[in-house]
Order: sequence, then structure tokens, then C-alpha cells
Amino acid sequence: MSKLTRRTILKSGGAAAGTLLLPRFAIGQADNRPSVTIAVQKVTNSNVLDVLREQSNVGERVFFSSIWEGLISKNWRGSLEAVPGLATEWRRIDDQTVEVKLRQGVKFHNGDELTAEDVVFTFSRERMFGESEAKSRSTIQAFEKIPTPRPGKELPPDVPAVARRIWPDLVRVDAVDKYTVRFYNATPDVTIEGRLSRYGSDIMNRRAWEQAASYLDWARKPVTTGPYKVVELKPDVSLTLEAHDEYWGGRPPLKRIRFLEVPEVASRINGLLSGEYQFACDIPPDQIAGIEKNSAFEVQGGTILNHRLTVFDKNHAVLANPLVRRAFTHAIDRQAIVDSLWAGRTRVPKGLQWEFYGDMFNADWSVPAYDPKLAQDLLKQANYKGDPIPYRLLNNYYTNQVATAQVLVEMWKSVGLNVQIETKENWSQIMERAPTRAVRDWSNSAAFNDPVSSLVAQHGPNGQQQQIGEWTNVELNKLSEFLETSTDRAARKKAFHRMLEIAEREDPAYTVLHQNATFTAKPKSIKWKASPAFAMDFRAGNFEA
Repeated sequence: MSKLTRRTILKSGGAAAGTLLLPRFAIGQADNRPSVTIAVQKVTNSNVLDVLREQSNVGERVFFSSIWEGLISKNWRGSLEAVPGLATEWRRIDDQTVEVKLRQGVKFHNGDELTAEDVVFTFSRERMFGESEAKSRSTIQAFEKIPTPRPGKELPPDVPAVARRIWPDLVRVDAVDKYTVRFYNATPDVTIEGRLSRYGSDIMNRRAWEQAASYLDWARKPVTTGPYKVVELKPDVSLTLEAHDEYWGGRPPLKRIRFLEVPEVASRINGLLSGEYQFACDIPPDQIAGIEKNSAFEVQGGTILNHRLTVFDKNHAVLANPLVRRAFTHAIDRQAIVDSLWAGRTRVPKGLQWEFYGDMFNADWSVPAYDPKLAQDLLKQANYKGDPIPYRLLNNYYTNQVATAQVLVEMWKSVGLNVQIETKENWSQIMERAPTRAVRDWSNSAAFNDPVSSLVAQHGPNGQQQQIGEWTNVELNKLSEFLETSTDRAARKKAFHRMLEIAEREDPAYTVLHQNATFTAKPKSIKWKASPAFAMDFRAGNFEA
């Protein structure tokens, strides 16, 4: 009876001290909030809404900040700096332990209050880690294909693989009291707070998991704390969300959000201009001027904390020789790609790193120089005879992907590389291990302000490249462990520099093409600000029709 009374009090306007409470609309009152349709290239790749399975750019767009939330959040309207989320404060107990105080009065989509029990369960073996162990640097093999979820609650194999990518040394999370938890690491880790803020460490409702009939049932309609809750996920078609009016951050300004898959750029733009869609995402730079010729529309966006890469499989017969992979990297005129395909709206960065790393940023580093003569010499040293090298490609999953691939193939051809495009339908086909897996596209983000969030997370022992058997390097793996466990910042920076030398120059795992940028078109009449990320913020204060 006390629980019902508390809920009644909350709905009527009362609140416990320190609890944020905003006005509720009365039962029967007309809901005149607008609904929007957002045309996207893809809703999710895995056709589920689990942050540990859908680790993608398109997942970030639909998840944040609409559905999933973490203990430590990002300022999506600022510079993505860390801000309180479901936690109001956190403190270091020692190099291996962080204590977190939960925000009180937060409601899940099913009406439950967020407590320490939900946080502990979120980071449990049952939900996250499976049989994997902390402090183990052995690579967890992941499927190249997206596996079909099994009956019951058994975790798909890629879930613990991703969990250990995010939390390699987390031992356990304990509840101190109803609103306090402690994270215990097996090793020292200066990045625990960053890991708490990253994509994949977001909090779920324990009771909803226990009540779900299967993992797949839960993963297509997870119960979380975000401002919008899932109504329906139609695989490969759409995702519909509706307002969660008990949201701790204020009543959401939209009644419904519908993300609709519209693969072709022209169709997204035409639908926007006709009023069928209120937002059109992934707009190529060469289309911006045409859209803005209509004074009723505008395009927002710019560079984000994500780099576009070309990635190598060193198990391919030709690419096993690092000299061939090095030739690939020196044959690319990256600035020409930025100027011609991106209208100068992005840049060529200093390798797989970002300035927001602060003192861990290697300002003296650069991507391999555009040097066709060197590329030709490397191929001669490798005794390359013009054997065909497959390049697996998706149809514009990334903005300008096909156009960029065509330019790259011509650049590689000019130095003697015989690269042949093979168009694939989905990521399963891109990742599938076979003799034809050689070169592919990818992008890497920086989930927080330290290189373990990018170079280690994506290319280290449990990064995607090593988990799918594409690339490995013994020295880089040892340095990855050092970077994750050392508290000596100077030594960590030196180790990071050496890792860049290995992964980008000596034994290339990838080569950075350019910093990514994302552009979203909308009517000027809608007052909304784009985030410096793929994420789209539709919380109170960032949308007004």
C-alpha cells in the first residue's frame, strides 16, 4: 500500500527532498505534443535494442538519449563532457574501486524505481559477462555472423565478448545501500569513470529481464529509464518510441518518435521536403546546398568523435605481408577525399586519437604520408604480382561510402594494387571469415577521453578485429594490458605512442581516412540542436515545434 501511496503522491506533485519532480498532465487531458518521423539509413544492424549487441553508429542514434542511460552521462548539447546521469556523484575509494551514488526517484518505463539492485544486475554474469573472467587477456572469439538468439535467457556469445571489451577487469559490483553501489576492479584502472560513461554501461530494469520470455523478447523491448520507451521494433523497417512521462529529467516534448529505414539519400531528402519526414539523417555534404536553397529547411551537424577507417585482414594470402598493407596506407590522398567528397567539412586527423585525450594526445603523430612512389617501392619489395585483393563494401552504410571506395580503388590502382570491390548486403557478410576477407570499411569512436576507449577497445586483445580473427600483434597486446592497468600517465602515453607505431605503420591493422562528420536536415521551424555525435537528443529543452 505504501508503494501505491508514494506513486500517488509523486503524480499529484509531491516529492521527497532532493528528488526532481516536474509537472504531470492530468488524466483525460488532450496530449497535443507533436510526433516526428526520422528517416535514417539503418535503424539497427542486429535488429535488437541491446546496447551490448548493437555497438554501432546507427545504434547510438536511436539509443541516446532516447532509450538508454548510464550512471555517468555525456553532455549531448555541449562537448560530450561527462555529466551526472543516473548517478548524482561518484568518488574514488582507491585505484581499483569507485563508489557511485544513485539519483533517487528515477522511474523505469514499467514504473519501478531505480535502485542499487538494478545496477548490480546490469553488471552481473547473467546479464553481461557470462562465463568470462576478469583479468584475462585471452581473446574471446566472437562470431563473424550475427548469431540467432537462443531460446531462454542464454546470452548470445557476442554479449560477454563486448562486455569484456568494455570492462576487461571488472570483478563485481556491490550494493552498499539502496542508492549506493561500488565497482571493484581486479587491477588498477584510471579509466573506470570513463567506462561508466561509455556506450554499453547503461542501466536496465532487473524485473523486466526476469519477466521476459526470452533474451530476444527482452532485447527488442528493453525496459530502461530514458525519456522515451519502446512501442515496437520492426526489424529492417522501423522503431517506434513513445514518451515516458515519469522521466526524471522532465516531461518529454514529443508524443512519439518513429525512426524509419530509408536507405537511399534521395528518398530521405524528398520525404523531408514533402513533409513526410521531419528529420533526414546522414546527408552527404554535396546535398546540403540543394536542401538549403529552400529557405524553410536547414542542415545541422559537423565533425564528431569518430574516424573512418580502412581495415585489413592480415590472414589474407596477399595482406599477410605487412609491406603490402603499408603500400595501401601510402597510396591514399586523404586530403583529396576530404576536399572532393566532404567539401572540406571534415579533416584528416592525427591517426586514431582525438585532442580531447588531453595529455595522452600525441600531437607529433600523423597518418602515413601520401607517397605513391613509396607505395610502389613497398609492393616491389613484397614481390606483389598484381593478385586480386577483395574489398567488401556496404551500399552507403557510411555517408559517401561507395564514392569513397571508388576513389580509393583508383588511388590503389595507380600504384599497382589490384583491389576489387565486392558489394555485400549486411555486416554479417562483411565479417564472414573466408579467403575473400581482405579489406573492409569501418569507423572507430572514442567513447571517453583516453586511448583505451579506442585503440585498445577496437584493436586490442578483445577488440573487434582480434575477436573475429582479422588481425593480432603480440607486442600491441602486451602494451594494451599496460595501458589498461598502469597509473603512470607518462609511461602510458609512451606506450600509446608505440601502439600507434605498430597498428598504423609497422604492422597495419587499419589506416585512418578522415574524421567522420554527420549532417541532419530538418525544417527551420523545428527548434532543435544537433549533438556533436550520431546521437539525437529529444529531451525537454532541445525540441520545440
